[in-house]
Amino acid sequence: MLGISACLGGVACRYDGGSNEIAALKNLVETNQALMICPEDLGGLPTPRPPAEIQGGDGFDVWQGKAKVCDQEGNDLTDAFKQGAIKAFKEMQKLQITGLILKERSPSCGSNLIYDGSFSGTRIKGVGVATAYFIQQGLPVYSEENWQEMRMA
Repeated sequence: MLGISACLGGVACRYDGGSNEIAALKNLVETNQALMICPEDLGGLPTPRPPAEIQGGDGFDVWQGKAKVCDQEGNDLTDAFKQGAIKAFKEMQKLQITGLILKERSPSCGSNLIYDGSFSGTRIKGVGVATAYFIQQGLPVYSEENWQEMRMA
């Protein structure tokens, strides 16, 4: 079973209250080939909420205590992001999820690119907090931009 970022499946859980629906991914959910999950929701963050970015590195750095997640207002959301990742992983274990398609550039779910923490729109190579945790637990992670590679593997 696949796990998909809930926003990619059409759930309005983005920071701005919107979604990033992709019809092909929503179809995987509708045909019972995938289940949706949102680590930020599971971490207790409200929707909508101010945008958040990782400051000082990427998701791996957050887990090592070298970086933090802050919203645009300066609130430290690191614990919420970490708790959301842990809760999401526990849910995925129960549901026997073996691979993930997550939202690129998200501070939780980015798998290749994230924003640099300056809220300037600058992108850097790196992964989100949840993605780093999932990778550390041995789950393969793809984004909405490269998930077809997973289907061919």
